Amino acid sequence: MLKETPLVNVHRSLGGKLVDFGGWNMPLHYGSQVEEHHFVRKHAGMFDVSHMTVVDITGDGSRSYLRRLLANDIDKLKLVGKALYSGMLNEQGGVIDDLIVYLMTDGYRLVVNCATREKDLAWMEKQAEGFAVNIQEKPEMAMIAVQGPKALSAVDELLQAPETKDLKIFQGVPLNSETRQGFFVARTGYTGEDGYEIILPAEQAEAFWMELKEAGVHPCGLGARDTLRLEAGMNLYGHEMDENISPLIANMAWTIAWAPEERDFIGRVAIEQEHKNGVAEKLVGLVLLDKGVLRAEQKVLLEDTAESATGIITSGSFSPTLSKSIALARVPVNIGSECFVEIRNKKLRAQVVKPNFVRNGKNVIQVF
Repeated sequence: MLKETPLVNVHRSLGGKLVDFGGWNMPLHYGSQVEEHHFVRKHAGMFDVSHMTVVDITGDGSRSYLRRLLANDIDKLKLVGKALYSGMLNEQGGVIDDLIVYLMTDGYRLVVNCATREKDLAWMEKQAEGFAVNIQEKPEMAMIAVQGPKALSAVDELLQAPETKDLKIFQGVPLNSETRQGFFVARTGYTGEDGYEIILPAEQAEAFWMELKEAGVHPCGLGARDTLRLEAGMNLYGHEMDENISPLIANMAWTIAWAPEERDFIGRVAIEQEHKNGVAEKLVGLVLLDKGVLRAEQKVLLEDTAESATGIITSGSFSPTLSKSIALARVPVNIGSECFVEIRNKKLRAQVVKPNFVRNGKNVIQVF
């Protein structure tokens, strides 16, 4: 039996094509994935992301616990509402999950991936031994992401909330109005556009979704969300990283807080050794130069020979914004500016670029 979010009936009423996504019955699109993609790049689109798990961490030991649990350091969070992106690693330095953590007035709030929910919660409970912390999942909360160049103005017009007026990127704030009790609005997202991710009581999700729709925000499915995040060079768990892939290889080195040296976060010993020895692989972007479509699991060749050193495409698709086929790929560090991708027994040329293609609707491709 698939799990369902509080918005599932709205998706059905709007003609959403529901599919199994990590055990959840979620909308892939509402008719045209490409149109939804373009709407986010040019206007404002909204996504049901209530399948993601909200976990509140409270108690006197919260700070010490999270400084041990996460590779990034929550001591960077100086203001209430500030957000931090981090990997949660195992002892071998592999990524159990990537998540966002917010500093709250009474502790911390984590937002983790739906596909890793059970193992994440089990790992967090296990690592909590010896710490005075309370780990509370919040299944009573829904989550709606509103993304695009007109997202902020559309949401602000609806909320009429002074709290969001000066909200900075990667910062969240709870709302205090009587009509929006329990709302937490964060200026975060997964599309490469500006926007909000709004955590709200499940019983208010349908009404707020329809308010957004009436305000001109277009419902979008997970298909568009995937092509948007790929264009933005954002990792997807189980593709760019997993429990066997270290953050150093998954283009997440910037999320590791090495200082102070005495902070003994889980996985530190393993990735320090890997950092010292040097990694053999890295995550890059690919732009296909020949005709075809890049897809996950296709083989990447450094040269046009069967004996060439190889890599693998981790995520690939046609980019609606660029009208090109693009991909993220894990490849040997000595890859040059061009390579070959094996597609249907043909070796097609691809340009090697930094793993970021589009931000705020603009082409930001940079060749290595």
